[in-house]
Amino acid sequence: MAVSAIDRTPWWSSLNRAQWNTLLASNLGWLFDGYETYALIITVGVALRQLLEPAQFAQIPFYAGLVIALTLLGWGVGGLIAGVLTDYLGRKRTMVLAIAAYSVMTGLSAFAWNWESFAVLRFLVGVAIGSEWVTGASIVAELWPDRARGKGVGLMQCGLGIGFFVASFVWLFIGPLGPSAWRYMFLLGVLPALLTLWVRRTIPESTLWEGVNERRQAALARKRSGEALADQDQALARFTMTDLFVDPEVRRRVILAFLMSLATTFAFWGISTWVPPYISGIAARAGLPAPQWASYAGMAYNGASIIGYAGFGFLADAFGRKPVTLFYVAAALITVPLMFLFTHDLGMLLVMAGLLGVFVSGQYTWMSAWLPELFPTRMRATAAGFVFNMPRLIAWVGPLISGWIIANFGGFGRAATAVSLIYIISLAAAPFLPETNGKPLPD
Repeated sequence: MAVSAIDRTPWWSSLNRAQWNTLLASNLGWLFDGYETYALIITVGVALRQLLEPAQFAQIPFYAGLVIALTLLGWGVGGLIAGVLTDYLGRKRTMVLAIAAYSVMTGLSAFAWNWESFAVLRFLVGVAIGSEWVTGASIVAELWPDRARGKGVGLMQCGLGIGFFVASFVWLFIGPLGPSAWRYMFLLGVLPALLTLWVRRTIPESTLWEGVNERRQAALARKRSGEALADQDQALARFTMTDLFVDPEVRRRVILAFLMSLATTFAFWGISTWVPPYISGIAARAGLPAPQWASYAGMAYNGASIIGYAGFGFLADAFGRKPVTLFYVAAALITVPLMFLFTHDLGMLLVMAGLLGVFVSGQYTWMSAWLPELFPTRMRATAAGFVFNMPRLIAWVGPLISGWIIANFGGFGRAATAVSLIYIISLAAAPFLPETNGKPLPD
């Protein structure tokens, strides 16, 4: 009867201030990452016109794809490292380090002097950005109650969409400031450094992690003293990245989730990158201002993605992780060709860009909602970081491939539709993962 009474109370009434503060900190960290990432997408063409020689302007789509791809590659590297650090140093401490590194690297990228320096700095920014998601997803999942966990991580994940939207909105005002406007966009990215001061004061460390860390330290001490270790202690004493592949069930989950993450990530970067230039190009051919329409497209796509991110979490708590994930992926597979091949009116293109934002971007929440529930605390961040970021070491070529197709075959629509076929992998893998909705996190 007590459980039934709890279930009938509004989900938000059971949350304390520390849990809300943790969500806010994770959301803001991801928001600033989103701002900086989309600032690159909408300014990379302007930046390269200043950093490349005029004779190279015809190949700007290729160089843009290369710079974005290197950012994504750095994201993958940083995320893998951060996943391990989060399991060993703690969720809160790693979050503070990630936000500080992101702020410094973003500010430095505003001072690039040629395309090569810009590309290197963007890679380093990617390393810092990649460290943020795994800390936020882990700590929100561990601090929020079971019945509201999907909502919590969905609200955290929508920070990326809010950041994307803010970048599109800010560019409306900074874009007209001249050839160096892109530098001002990146200088604004220094501001999140202030967030680290608030995070250190107001959010707690995960008690689940603290308990596991104490047991890990004890197991390591026994190992150093030469004692024989029980199975659980052996698992705690193993390097977390190695631990992912020892247990057959954990290994199976890692592989299936990796394939799904690869599909989501490869498609996102191979499709969403080109929404603003695609719509702005059609607007330019109609005699309308291209930069303005690029901002409209970005705001339509990213405004709707906020709904997609948060909506996924609420739907996943109501209907389950698996069916909602399959729905989002199938909807994305259908929506991509509808926009890029069959829609030509500018107004309808903005509508379709919104639908694309809901499903292509919004499906990312499956990783925030599902991954922490698939793996035990001792390796949770390492596993989530591996699944979320390892595909970027492959998917970073998505923008590069799309840019090459566009530059050589003149087809945004063909490139985006071809890339979207990778969603079939996700549709095939998802049914084999267990449903975890409403269940306690595995210890």
